[in-house]
Amino acid sequence: MPDPKLALLVFAIGAAITLAIVWPRRGLYSRLRRLRRRSERERVEDTLKYLFHRSEQGGDVHADALAGALQVGQSSARDLLERLAAGGLVEKAGLTDHRLTVAGRTQALRIVRSHRLLEQYLADRTGIGPEDWHELAEEREHQLSAAEVEGLAAQLGQPRYDPHGDPIPTATGELPASDAVLLPALLRGEAGTITHLEDEPAEAFQQLVALGFALDKTLVVRDRSATVSTVELDGRALQLPRALELAVSVLRTTDADTAPRRTLADLSTGEIARVRRLTSSCRGAQRRRLLDLGVVPGTTIEAELHSVSGDPIAYRIRGALIALRRQQAEWIEIESARDRTEDRAPDRAQDRDRESAA
Repeated sequence: MPDPKLALLVFAIGAAITLAIVWPRRGLYSRLRRLRRRSERERVEDTLKYLFHRSEQGGDVHADALAGALQVGQSSARDLLERLAAGGLVEKAGLTDHRLTVAGRTQALRIVRSHRLLEQYLADRTGIGPEDWHELAEEREHQLSAAEVEGLAAQLGQPRYDPHGDPIPTATGELPASDAVLLPALLRGEAGTITHLEDEPAEAFQQLVALGFALDKTLVVRDRSATVSTVELDGRALQLPRALELAVSVLRTTDADTAPRRTLADLSTGEIARVRRLTSSCRGAQRRRLLDLGVVPGTTIEAELHSVSGDPIAYRIRGALIALRRQQAEWIEIESARDRTEDRAPDRAQDRDRESAA
């Protein structure tokens, strides 16, 4: 005859396991269903985003290309496109290709807005390095509600560009027009201001950063061969593989002065200059601290005292004396206090700093 206590124990364990599986909202079954729905939502949103980026490059999307981009099987890619087409978000372009409808583009822009705002947050409000911004934003972009996205935008001061130079869609889905071109479009002797560094693949972005490429810097194309281009950046001649040029967008400039700009670190004792902008290399807490100190475009600064070692240096700004290390001073571009002429090319860095200071 079975032991009643053992039978009761077995029943209790079985009931506990059953409850753990089927318990509403907290059970394993409910958790797996939520995970599956989340994964499906992420795949759908990633598909919309991929179609958007391809449309910006002037191309439509075939199921094979989508499968490679999302790292899913071809049948899964075809199923995704069919479901989006049934929902009115995607339409056929020819026999096999697909493109976004107006409704699909609207949804895609919402996801792109979330991603680029997250990258801006990671760049300006954390100490996370640029090599990790894109991947972290990819993970979190699907988790934000519409209200959370708009709250993030308000917290950041409604930025217009992300840290890679990509325009951030507005809440109504508008994107600013741009005259920027890819670096290969520049001819020998032409100069351009860097407006965008592509962050995919990550290896290319990291290589460009290591070479000193950054937003708002001016470069000049000196020579080109079949495989390599010679560009001048920060007074240095760099050998840039032609394939890597495709990750750099520039705005053609007619400014004849392409020499490296002066920074606050170049200021002699007693010399007065005006802040032109903070360089794009100054990020996160360091940038916020300088903005809080009043280091914004148009502010005059005087180098008042150099230490014996030359580092740090005391500067007079808005009636207060502040000490900055040379590295910090190199983040601050300056111009002559007597020369109020600004570059003819639009300076988005100045816009960002004025908005942040406000």
